[in-house]
Amino acid sequence: MAMSANEIEELILKTFPNAKITIDDLRGDGDHYAAQIITEEFKGKTRVQQHQMIYNAMEGKVGKDLHALALNTSAPKD
Repeated sequence: MAMSANEIEELILKTFPNAKITIDDLRGDGDHYAAQIITEEFKGKTRVQQHQMIYNAMEGKVGKDLHALALNTSAPKD
């Protein structure tokens, strides 16, 4: 089952309501996405920790409802 970019954004925004999110459907199939997420909550976190935070926000859907989600995460630049 595929997911829409809006569904992915809504899940992330539930955990990170002030995040700036850009989502691209890489293949046009609703199953392979790339997401850029910028949020204050990432300050002081490693890249691995940031990605874990996003996967947790996805409520277990990555690997089930969504095949692939490439992540580019960062805290805002000061």
